[in-house]
Amino acid sequence: MIHPAVVRKQRLILISLIGLTLLTAFIGLGLGSSGVSYREIVPTLFGRASFDDSFILYGIRLPRMLITILSGMALAVSGAILQGITKNDLADPGIIGINSGAGVAITVFYLFFPIDEGTFSYILPAVAFVGAVVTAVFIYVFSYQRKTGLEPVRLVLVGVGFSLALSGLMVILISSSDDEKVNFIAQWLAGDIWGTSWPFIWAILPWLVGLIPFTLYKANRLNILGLHPNVARGVGLAIERERLTLLFTAVALAAAAVSVTGGIAFVGLIAPHLAKSLVGPRHQLFLPIALLMGGWLLLVADCIGHNVVPPDGIPAGVMIALIGAPYFIYLLLKK
Repeated sequence: MIHPAVVRKQRLILISLIGLTLLTAFIGLGLGSSGVSYREIVPTLFGRASFDDSFILYGIRLPRMLITILSGMALAVSGAILQGITKNDLADPGIIGINSGAGVAITVFYLFFPIDEGTFSYILPAVAFVGAVVTAVFIYVFSYQRKTGLEPVRLVLVGVGFSLALSGLMVILISSSDDEKVNFIAQWLAGDIWGTSWPFIWAILPWLVGLIPFTLYKANRLNILGLHPNVARGVGLAIERERLTLLFTAVALAAAAVSVTGGIAFVGLIAPHLAKSLVGPRHQLFLPIALLMGGWLLLVADCIGHNVVPPDGIPAGVMIALIGAPYFIYLLLKK
């Protein structure tokens, strides 16, 4: 049973994170050369503003922010799942190579297949999912040992190796391509959020609407997977089946996110850790907080990066890496 005081604390944190996200979005709408005047934001939201302000808000700023928030949520939940099923605090879809697998699939699709502008945004998450699944299967096979099972440290090392190899493969694939396609892949590698229009939101939304509630439903299974295997089996849990189901869920969430944001790492590492430090390690408690934390962190990174060095700014993936890489090293030394 969860103590009522902890539940109250969780609700207070959730309300605070929603408020922080709305405040950050409001501030972000007014920043930059194409920002909307703060006095005009509320009238524009209700359709009482000029055409220019409406176009900037609904055509440029709002879709980008929603994509950023949704992708951050997906990456945070994906990271929490991976940490739960591997019992490894260093697991993250970007660090262990899943994002790079999705990136290779996107690169091959973008370079060698005919692209229909009407369906491109909807096909991309599925393409990324296929690449991420193939990569995850290889990482799982190379990390698993019959006697000891899935070894956490081995998983990270194998994943980092796959991530580096697949990133190198992407560079090789674009080496003979034209400049426009090279720029797109380079943008993806840097984690520069590029899918900033409404079709991309409708493309990834069904993945999140289906998979995030499913993960919350599986929260207690994730708690049990954190116990000793004999205990988990003793309560009737089919360990390998649950691991594979949740692994595919994590891969799908990460693939949907990176298909429109590029290769962003560390969100799935940082958000679950911060959530656990606030309310403890029970998944029922920290998963909703990690969900909102991931969206807010990526939104902050994009708002800062997009405006700190005009006109092009710094990719959100680079801004997150500036925070996440030292934190990753700290966890590596601590564990």
